[in-house]
Amino acid sequence: MSAFPALARRLLPALLIAVWLAVGGGLGPYAGKLGEVATNDQAAFLPEDAESTRVLEAQRAFRQEESLPLVVVWTAADGGRLAPAARADATRALASLAGTPGVVGRPSPALPSEDGEALQGALRLAPDLGDELSTVLDRVRDTAGDVPGTRARLAGPAATQADLGDAFAGIDGLLLGVALAAVLLILLLVYRSVLLPLVIILCAVFALALACAVVYVLADADVLRVDGQVQGILFILVIGAATDYALLLAARFREELARHEDRYAAMRAAMRQSYGPVAASAATVALGLLALLLSDLTNNRALGPAGAIGIVCAVLGALTFLPAVLVLLGRGAYWPAAPKSGTGGAGHGVWTKVAALVDRAPRRVWAVTLAALLACAAFAPTLTARGVPLDEIFVDDAPSVSAGRVLGEHFPGGSGNPAVIVADAAALPAVTAAAEGTRGVDSAVPVTASGRPGGPPLTVDGRVQVNATLQDAPDSDAAKEALARLRTAVHAVPGADALVGGYTAQQYDTQRTAERDREVIVPVVLLIILLILVGLLRSLLLPVLLVATVALNFLATLGVSALVFERVLGFSGTDASVPLYGFVFLVALGVDYNIFLMSRVREETFLHGTREGVRRGLTATGGVITSAGVVLAATFAALAVIPLAFLLQIAFIVAFGVLLDTLVVRSLLVPALVRDIGPVSWWPGSLRTRTGPSGS
Repeated sequence: MSAFPALARRLLPALLIAVWLAVGGGLGPYAGKLGEVATNDQAAFLPEDAESTRVLEAQRAFRQEESLPLVVVWTAADGGRLAPAARADATRALASLAGTPGVVGRPSPALPSEDGEALQGALRLAPDLGDELSTVLDRVRDTAGDVPGTRARLAGPAATQADLGDAFAGIDGLLLGVALAAVLLILLLVYRSVLLPLVIILCAVFALALACAVVYVLADADVLRVDGQVQGILFILVIGAATDYALLLAARFREELARHEDRYAAMRAAMRQSYGPVAASAATVALGLLALLLSDLTNNRALGPAGAIGIVCAVLGALTFLPAVLVLLGRGAYWPAAPKSGTGGAGHGVWTKVAALVDRAPRRVWAVTLAALLACAAFAPTLTARGVPLDEIFVDDAPSVSAGRVLGEHFPGGSGNPAVIVADAAALPAVTAAAEGTRGVDSAVPVTASGRPGGPPLTVDGRVQVNATLQDAPDSDAAKEALARLRTAVHAVPGADALVGGYTAQQYDTQRTAERDREVIVPVVLLIILLILVGLLRSLLLPVLLVATVALNFLATLGVSALVFERVLGFSGTDASVPLYGFVFLVALGVDYNIFLMSRVREETFLHGTREGVRRGLTATGGVITSAGVVLAATFAALAVIPLAFLLQIAFIVAFGVLLDTLVVRSLLVPALVRDIGPVSWWPGSLRTRTGPSGS
């Protein structure tokens, strides 16, 4: 009768492996297909109830067809003044593009700058060109470039969208390849095993395939809205989380193999001790991400469920596929450094010395580390989160950025990106006058029925549109201040019912919404994590202590990031969503390592008391948690291969913060505090050893 259970325990791992092989083979292509349902149109991610969003809706009534603006700017090829015939030649070049594929309506005539050194003209492109956008821009660039004696550049939203598409091109291949290569290299160096790194990588890849397939189906059904940023973060999050969970289980299995001759018994023990911490860890990250659903920014809400789906898939892979492979491979998974039974638990070398230091001088350890973290956190308020200027969106000097810079040198800063006013037609003269009288506004011109200046205004359902060109660059603080004054001025016009939108308004509304999101979401995430820790550790004081330390780690990371972004990387600003993303990732992921540590400390405390429990827990988990932290930092650092400031900033904050948390907070600060506080750490509960009260 014993043959059946023996056969069953071999069949179950084989069945699980077969299921995951089918998942990887059948769903793997969805990682590459996810880009097909992603959009890089930033207007699609604006706050739903913001004034700038309502203006976008109102603008649709003024257009027979949806369109994407494109600005062409000409300068003299020799850098001097343009030839007298250049304006007429440029106007004819623009006119020749009317009716060509991708161009909507009639292009504007070419308008000269006051210094006579530049011309600008505008076209409207179809908004749904997709991969054809680059082809259309190439045709416009070639046609505009035929104007004798000039050099033509393309600026405006259409050019920026094309550069964003280029930045995200190949994200599924380049980003995934860099992340997996970094993980594989670290695992090979740390574990000196041939098979284990490959098994863990395979586990992460299968989890990613499943996550991408689920997100693809939801995005294709318009349940989720995904952009390149969400896609990139999803890749990194799944690879990093799956690797972390796999490392924890693999390390515990190795430890149990040193205690048990039978690999099945070793896996049962490893799963029994690992399931709780891994599940709690995944819950903190998944629920922390789902808190982003409280955001008023659509891309934040998209990242929440997409990231949570990724975490669920990562933990499924780590708790099903990996155990199945490890139990079949047994000690061979760790060859050539396979553990021998009867040799006791793991945990030697440097972590024995670190644990001894914490045990010997806990107060000195936590005081020094706390002072260092507070010193770093003191710089956190200097992090400017008012948005990234247009000329800093791309890490490299993208064509649309250099074109926008040239445009700003010869025309008012807001050229090509005017503030858009929609108001009642009866109040048009008063609205135009109020706009022109606003400090920071260069001009205000109604949109005409003919599309040419000076014609009768275009009236739709009793409403008109006025384009107000700002004096300063549309992404500057001065432009946002002018935008706020413009709104105040036109809102005060009686009977106008005026709304102000446009690029600057979108940036302004996004910034204010991001500030509101931080005020709402940060407390919710902290509360979620606190409740999970209370349930896991069955204590109140210790969870509060852990949440406080990871919050301090986040502030210290922001302080260091503020210095690095401004003084090393040369950024004058930070994307408005970066602090919130950094908080969710760092706090949720930082608590992960504290969960792994304190779960083991709690387990050891039952046997040996609090003091010895801290020493043994830190010694046993130090190596694997540090390895997991380095792997996670490396995977997030891979985001830097995408040449966008937003992702570079996220990559630095999370990578540096994870390393700081792993090497300082979890290795020194937390164990030193628990060692110094003693058994009171577990208040209001009281952990007792199996042979008596816990020691101090």
